[in-house]
This record gives sequence, C-alpha cells and structure tokens, in this order.
Amino acid sequence: MLHHLAPLLTTPPRRRHNHHALILNRDGALLTIGTAHPTGLTLPGGPAEADELPHHAARRHTDTQTGLVLPLRKILAADHTPTQLLPEALHFVHWGGRLSPAQETTVARHRPPHTVTAVHWLHRTQLADAMNPDHHHRTTHALDALTRGAHLPFLLHGTPAE
Repeated sequence: MLHHLAPLLTTPPRRRHNHHALILNRDGALLTIGTAHPTGLTLPGGPAEADELPHHAARRHTDTQTGLVLPLRKILAADHTPTQLLPEALHFVHWGGRLSPAQETTVARHRPPHTVTAVHWLHRTQLADAMNPDHHHRTTHALDALTRGAHLPFLLHGTPAE
C-alpha cells in the first residue's frame, strides 16, 4: 500500500532550510549583517541542523550573530530557491520584533563570530543597494507581510510552538 513511498524514504531529496530574523529598531531600520560570503548584507540567520526545529535554528543564529535571544515564532515569508550551485533551499523569514533600547545596546556591544564581518541598521530604501536580489526580494515581501499584519504561526503538531 505504501510501496510508492519507499524511494522517497530511502533517498529523500536534498534540501536546505535557512531561517532568518527580521528585526527592527525604534526608528524602523532593519538589522542586517555582513558575512564572509561576498553576497552583500543579509538578515541574521542561517541553515538549520538535522532535526533542529525551524524557530530554534533562527534563534540560534540570531543569538550567535547579534547577541539577541528572541522567540521567533511567526513566519513572515517563505521562499524556495531551485538547485543551482547548491541544493534547492527553503528560506524562512521569522518576525523578531521591534527592539527596546536595551536590546539595541545588546547588539551594539555583542562580539559576533569571525564569520560576521559587519552589523548594520538599514532602512527599506537602502536594501536594494546592500543586498543581493534574492535576499532583497525576500526581505521586502516579509516587510510587506508585516505591514499588512499577515504572518504564519509556526506550529508543532498543530499547536503554536514554544
């Protein structure tokens, strides 16, 4: 009966899952980071590890890169990139919230790992020049969803994640 699932279970497709956090300061600027990769600025985040929950991956990367520990339980955008140089990927943008003055100070004082080359606050009008097109479009759609009040809750077995 389930014989058609056998190939899928023995050789599942290779797919990366990347989880990023959209975080705003009091002035509405977005927190972005530069990395050792020459792809322009991006939102804090990175790939999930095997069996890591999506919001935990976003939280882990955001903490490591910025010093912020945020719940990240709402998804503002999901994006698929097909196989090119790397296996296909799903990219999720989680809502990190608007920071308090104390949280902004945490970011300013945090010493990120050597893979983070810069931390910048950018306004929406600056994103196109600072990000590669994929990151820019994904971030713009996430900002639009935020403006409309649209988001997807992250669920675990049908219940909002903790």
